[in-house]
Amino acid sequence: MLFVLKDEEPWNLPADVFKLNPAGELPIFLSDGNVVAGNYAISEYLEELNQEIRLMPEDIKQRAEVRRLIAWFDEKFYREVYRNIVYEKVHKRFAKGLAPDSKILKIGLNNLNFHLEYIDWLIERRNYLGGEELTMADITAAAHLSIIDYLGDVPWEGYRNAKIWYSKMKSRPSFKDILKDNIKGILPAKHYADLDF
Repeated sequence: MLFVLKDEEPWNLPADVFKLNPAGELPIFLSDGNVVAGNYAISEYLEELNQEIRLMPEDIKQRAEVRRLIAWFDEKFYREVYRNIVYEKVHKRFAKGLAPDSKILKIGLNNLNFHLEYIDWLIERRNYLGGEELTMADITAAAHLSIIDYLGDVPWEGYRNAKIWYSKMKSRPSFKDILKDNIKGILPAKHYADLDF
């Protein structure tokens, strides 16, 4: 499946976004005239569209575990970590021209340690986050961690298992293009594109 990415600034969305998704939120995926909006909806859509590579387990209990982890990262991690770091360092800077609030950043960085401990714990017991095979849970978690890693805020040295897992994710062909992305005006951490960081 070929697709074209279109960059949008979340703090400066064009009116077209609201026509496609009344919530006015990204991401939005257009396919054959269909509009699919939201991380989870797009992921499920692509999963069901492509029958060759399965990212949701066949077993109902394993699927429930993968969905639990997707919700963990899309909701809990987003609320406790991503929003406190990325909003402060990126959105606030470009949307409002303001410096990050160090108190909010500190909360996000402290919360990040808890989530890295959890990833470490999961990988100590499993090959991937949701089980023995790569699943949508891994892709969701890696997507959220990627920008925080780009900003240089992930203390990988304290979390060996999490670092090994993330290194595996970065080494996947589908992840390599993400490592080439950049945020205008913010340089990535030196190790960001290094697969063996």
